[in-house]
Amino acid sequence: MQTDFVSAQSILNIFTMSGLAACGWFARQLWDSVQALKRDIHQIEVDLPTNYVNKSDFSETMRRIEDIVQRIYDKIDAKQDK
Repeated sequence: MQTDFVSAQSILNIFTMSGLAACGWFARQLWDSVQALKRDIHQIEVDLPTNYVNKSDFSETMRRIEDIVQRIYDKIDAKQDK
């Protein structure tokens, strides 16, 4: 009877260790993924001002393009009236 208890306890210990090892591995994978995402977000925050156009710069450029297009339309209208 003592040997049955020892073997049952050993089996329970093996399953418990296996389950805890699997949980530990999964937690480590999650931790590494979160750290990688933090690094990626930080890199995006650093690169954002240098790689993209500010809204005010874009608005100024679009205003200049609209002015040029308006002058072209005005010239076309002047030609059409003649």
